[in-house]
Amino acid sequence: MSTPPDPVVQGAAQWWRGAVIYHIYPRSFADSNGDGVGDLAGITAHLGHVASLGVDAVWLSPFFTSPMKDFGYDVADYCNVDPLFGSLADFDRLIARAHGLGLRVIIDQVYSHTSDQHPWFRESRSSRNNARADWYVWADARPDGAPPSNWQSVFGGPAWTWDARRGQYYLHNFLTEQPDLNVHNPAVQEALLASARFWLDRGVDGFRLDAIDYAMHDPALTDNPARPADGRPRTRPVDFQQPQHNKGHSDLVAFIERVRALTDQYGGRFTVAEIGGEGAEPVMKLLTRGDRRLHTAYGFNFLYADALTPALVRAALEAWSDGADAWPSWAFSNHDAPRAVSRWSAAADRAAGARLALLLLLSLRGNVFLYQGEELGLPQAELSFSDLRDPEAIANWPLTLGRDGARTPMPWQRHAPNAGFSTVRPWLPVPEAHAALAVDLQDHDPDSTLSLARRFIALRQQHAALRLGAMRLLETSDAILSFERSLGAERLLCVFNLGLAGVRIPAPLPGRWRLLESVGGARAWNLPPLSGLIAAPVADA
Repeated sequence: MSTPPDPVVQGAAQWWRGAVIYHIYPRSFADSNGDGVGDLAGITAHLGHVASLGVDAVWLSPFFTSPMKDFGYDVADYCNVDPLFGSLADFDRLIARAHGLGLRVIIDQVYSHTSDQHPWFRESRSSRNNARADWYVWADARPDGAPPSNWQSVFGGPAWTWDARRGQYYLHNFLTEQPDLNVHNPAVQEALLASARFWLDRGVDGFRLDAIDYAMHDPALTDNPARPADGRPRTRPVDFQQPQHNKGHSDLVAFIERVRALTDQYGGRFTVAEIGGEGAEPVMKLLTRGDRRLHTAYGFNFLYADALTPALVRAALEAWSDGADAWPSWAFSNHDAPRAVSRWSAAADRAAGARLALLLLLSLRGNVFLYQGEELGLPQAELSFSDLRDPEAIANWPLTLGRDGARTPMPWQRHAPNAGFSTVRPWLPVPEAHAALAVDLQDHDPDSTLSLARRFIALRQQHAALRLGAMRLLETSDAILSFERSLGAERLLCVFNLGLAGVRIPAPLPGRWRLLESVGGARAWNLPPLSGLIAAPVADA
């Protein structure tokens, strides 16, 4: 009889399983050349800070050649670095420095669309019979001249724009300047895989596939059904319909398997899908099922939630509790969503809320994505209209506040100009509230949020039950969340009071327990407001 694989050994070989990945938004991390915008050399110079956290990898948002209509997610050349961020040589130095520090590097791949300045699109729009005529999604107008379907853009308005050169509409699920690729086309798939191979050959350790469910649409261009009113605000036309036909086509699975087959040729590479929207779990699981598709999918459950509640956590975790192979990834904040500490905590509670959120995030089953500044407890920046750069925010002000408040520069030094991010005025301002939480102020303070983040990450790395183990949800209430993490003989108990009133609870599990970590003054089963703990059983003598 064969011996089943040891999960700890297997987990060590699969470095990504249970990993903590630090998300860097290059424009806002560190400016090395004094132009007010972060760059690759700035990232390289500050990788020591990232390594000091104890994380496994960094994920870089796009740094590719781009007209920057959507700040790099509108790619004009998949295989080059935009001069704003540096050069390919700068990228190679970044990879070498990261690997020297024991950090792996994950980069974005944007396969659903390009910039309208990409040479592929320029050729595609030039006629209906050129070599790349069907590399994008083109369609004739309806008899009355209306767009081919009722699909709406995420950024507002129809997802179709008329192009007089072709006498047709082209699809763009995002900005008008971001035409959708026709990934149904085998030639497009080959071109995208070639770009992935380019970066794998340069040493990247994996890919985050941006908005990958938008990469394939229903070729019949079937209208999306209306979304019934449910009391939630509708600030964009896209909020009025269910996106059933403009994304998530079943043929996407075969392409995903081609991506995975390519990355597997390089060994030890990691792939994660970004799939957003309500009810995304079925698509996330479809694209990560088995060992021929992506390793995991990046969940949106927490990114736009306006409150952190036991019910929210339970619902998110239970959606992934149907087998050991269902492996999620979690983030509380990122470059698109308002920072969690401001969504979930009143101003007076933000320090406590930030620490509680860090301990909870790092105790969850799955992979953890930590957004730059989250380790400092940065709140959402409050910006004036004149400071905005995000096209969605500008177009919909003030109903949609947009993404700029989560993208302000990283504060490195409290008393340096622009908090040490740049010697000149940055592309977005550095709020005073962020400068007061700068890295240099927190770096050597054992009680700082930064120091706690390092301890919590170290705890996760030291305990296989936290990194690789199963999760069993225990009883919850309106404020109390408790669960057990276990692997083999190791058991850990995680208990959180997410409410604003202190409580004493019965022991969630029998036996005696010793405290491993806590926030908010949690001791035994006395839980002050916004507190939590992780405990291990005490063996009987």
